[in-house]
Amino acid sequence: MAESVGGSGPGGAGRGGGGGEHEFRGPRRRLLDTLRERGITDLAVLHAVDRTPRHLFVPHAIMHRAYEDSALPIGSGQTISQPSVHARYLAELKLTGHERALEIGTGSGYQTVLLSHLVAQVFSIERVRELLDRARDVIRRVDARNVSLLMGDGTYGWREYAPYDAILVSAAAPDVPRPLFEQLAEGGRMLIPIGDRDDQMLTVATRRGDTLERRDITPVRFVPLVGAYGWAD
Repeated sequence: MAESVGGSGPGGAGRGGGGGEHEFRGPRRRLLDTLRERGITDLAVLHAVDRTPRHLFVPHAIMHRAYEDSALPIGSGQTISQPSVHARYLAELKLTGHERALEIGTGSGYQTVLLSHLVAQVFSIERVRELLDRARDVIRRVDARNVSLLMGDGTYGWREYAPYDAILVSAAAPDVPRPLFEQLAEGGRMLIPIGDRDDQMLTVATRRGDTLERRDITPVRFVPLVGAYGWAD
């Protein structure tokens, strides 16, 4: 079932957060310095990282590691990616703030909220109920008002709100799922890790009519994209 989280319509995430915000201000600023050192120069993306309390999206037991540039476990066999991976992902899309974006794999909800600062509307799909429930709670807590969530197989996309100007796939696929290609707007960009279950290439694919113009970005390792147009569970 689809649902809006934190309100409706465009406008980006609100200013909520709490949860020891003052305590984590220093670590978050150090993370920003690390991202700059690693070549992230997109000011809008850096601003989104600065506005998003990553410590709320990780389990309490590892909250002290929230602002390390490292992947962390979030339960259900899933992880929250390194902040530098999220930042590179988002910078590659060259977002203007007016896009309708589809995210495949809500996970912790952290990237969802980053994205909410950078586009007009975010539609995010998660197949694991436990992850979706936790992500929904935190997304509401930070008052992200332009996010809608759906429980289901992300390889089918979310046809009701297509076409999308940007699609972010947060798990590794053997190839671009056909439904996602069909739901990408003309000139729209899709970021997706493509390869086998162990090693992939982060790829940006731009729709040009009935074809995808592909460009390889960097080798990556993501969890498998499970679904009808991905890997078997």
